[in-house]
Amino acid sequence: MKEIYIKEIAARAEVALWQAQHCIELLEEGATVPFISRYRKERTGSLDEIKVGTIKFELARFKELDVRKEGILKSIREQDKLSAELEEQIENCLDSRILEDIYLPYKPKRRTKASIAIEKGLEPLADRMMSLNVPSFERTVHSFVNKEVANDEEALEGARNIIAERISQISLIRQELRKYYSQHGRFQAKAARNARGNESDNEDIRKEQEVQAAKYASFINKSEDLRRMPAHRLLAALRGAEEGFLSVGIDIDEDTVHRIISKLLYNEQKCSCYALYQQMEEAISNSARRLLHPSIENEALAMAKEKADLDSIQIFGENLRQLLLAPPLGQKRTLAIDPGFRTGCKVVCLDEQGALLHNDTIYPHPPQNEKIMAMKKLSNMIESYRIQIIAIGNGTAGRETEAFLKKFAMPEGIKVYSVSEDGASIYSASAVAREEFPEYDVTVRGAVSIGRRLMDPLAELVKIDPKSLGVGQYQHDVNQTLLKEKLNEVVMSAVNSVGVNLNTASKHLLSYVSGIGESLAQNIVDYRNENGAFRSRNELLKVKRLGAKAFEQAAGFLRIPGAANPLDNSAVHPEQYGIVARMAASANIALDALIGNKQLIDSIDLNALTTPDTGMITLKDIANELAKPGRDPRESIKILEFSNEVQTIDDLRIGMELPGIITNITAFGAFVDFGIKENGLIHISQMGKGQRVNSPQEVVKLHQHVQVKVIDVDTARRRIALRLESIIH
Repeated sequence: MKEIYIKEIAARAEVALWQAQHCIELLEEGATVPFISRYRKERTGSLDEIKVGTIKFELARFKELDVRKEGILKSIREQDKLSAELEEQIENCLDSRILEDIYLPYKPKRRTKASIAIEKGLEPLADRMMSLNVPSFERTVHSFVNKEVANDEEALEGARNIIAERISQISLIRQELRKYYSQHGRFQAKAARNARGNESDNEDIRKEQEVQAAKYASFINKSEDLRRMPAHRLLAALRGAEEGFLSVGIDIDEDTVHRIISKLLYNEQKCSCYALYQQMEEAISNSARRLLHPSIENEALAMAKEKADLDSIQIFGENLRQLLLAPPLGQKRTLAIDPGFRTGCKVVCLDEQGALLHNDTIYPHPPQNEKIMAMKKLSNMIESYRIQIIAIGNGTAGRETEAFLKKFAMPEGIKVYSVSEDGASIYSASAVAREEFPEYDVTVRGAVSIGRRLMDPLAELVKIDPKSLGVGQYQHDVNQTLLKEKLNEVVMSAVNSVGVNLNTASKHLLSYVSGIGESLAQNIVDYRNENGAFRSRNELLKVKRLGAKAFEQAAGFLRIPGAANPLDNSAVHPEQYGIVARMAASANIALDALIGNKQLIDSIDLNALTTPDTGMITLKDIANELAKPGRDPRESIKILEFSNEVQTIDDLRIGMELPGIITNITAFGAFVDFGIKENGLIHISQMGKGQRVNSPQEVVKLHQHVQVKVIDVDTARRRIALRLESIIH
């Protein structure tokens, strides 16, 4: 990796040069982000996952930049135009857009007005005009009239076209205009000339198109400061353009653009000939209007879109992290219900490990209303399968099913939980679900997913495409490659922060463990099926194709409850077992007695145990883990009782205060479920109680319990506006 790149990566990640250098070395060696941030703190100076992830992201971008540089250098070299100065300029470039600016004059292109003028021999005239020093200007222009050039005006027009193209290819001019458009441009949208909404002869289709077009009415004939335009509005407007309803662009002050070009082009030079000055001014206007504006406008929009993408992806990633790290209920015998009206409620019984024991269907709601039969079936299942908890999907008929169960005399101690159904239908129809339950239909699989995600949300949600979990913001409009990378990073981070039971985890969960991946995850499951439970972490090395590097990356994140070595059920890495042995020896006790004994651990002199390879950062991490080995970082689960006053949107009244659960967070606010079909919105302006809130995530978290006040109800559009009153702890 070039030193110039490392310096830039360090600056962008806001870390010391040596930290960036060491982190890049680890990444190049095949280390993962979770492994580096957890087990290589000494080497990186305790860089956290965010910093390591930033360095990884920037490293990938510079690798892509290098590939592009190689292609550009090859192209210019083949044209025999690559000077040592130009090569150095390209090699030292750190910005992909500036790199393309440098390449622009050498980029093979179709015939243009400028190339046609060059073919007519007018390039020398353009050269002289750009020098601003042309004695006897009219006579000089006339000297270029020939059989190819009919008259003076044709000669001047050709020269202006050459100058206009050259101006459009000057890197410094493009950089300054790019900056001006981004900082001072105003985003504007108009109804597309051939906007959809009336082109279909089918009345139903035409009405649907009109409904879609109406979604973008708020953008038409309005302009906004591009720099300050919220990500969600920009993405929505660009989607409108993509769908053919809007025509979008950037409005700028043309006089300012002209002045910027003139200042950089003339560079304090004076033009003594007024006629020449007029021609140059016309060439500048031509370049700005015909060549630079369309190009820079597209680039500025692309830059704004990229920023909006990153902002939205960041929100999506944080929402997903909170969703994955939702409190687990733990290993309980569970009865799960996927509610429904006409088709009934699908019921499944699961054992402590989430294995399916039994399934049935009950019909407690209209049109069947078989309440007594439903109660009998539930009672038999609860008794027969020793049920401890009940999970109910929160979709259609969820509230009604929960109300039905409250009238049912259940054994003491059994609690009922409402569980988000987002993504359950996606899972039930997936190849993963078919592989798990080939003999059952989608309704059974969906109910199983609801029950399992109550027991352990993380283990179940990793099987579902994150985009189907209902926690994103315009996820289909952002850069899909960046989104996929970010979401994979978040899932891997969540899985490794919690740790994985090596003997019970599915291959889908194992695949997200640092250093494992899908292939090795399948090999681990195959080994487990053939040889029984793993008895130690070292036994992992017997798994097919799982070598020393994969073991190094994965071992610390895998847990083996009941292993002969208790450290195998902790976050202490096997490479650190010797350190723990020295700690126990220094306290003159057995290793078993050390684990979990915080008072004894705190009494150990860690300074005496430091070595050139093991510093205080590592020793303190080990001591903290030994004090609470295998501690799950997730919070304990809570139950929220919705208000019985509200069953539908028609029951809402302005001023009502209601308990609710945060179901999604966007840049403009947070959505709240308070027990009816429609979620309400707490706009960001209704979160701070008089104080400015920059981001909803500063105030609320996904699945957090809140108290809200109804401030507006639009029953026609099914929209509910809320104000945040308090967080329910």
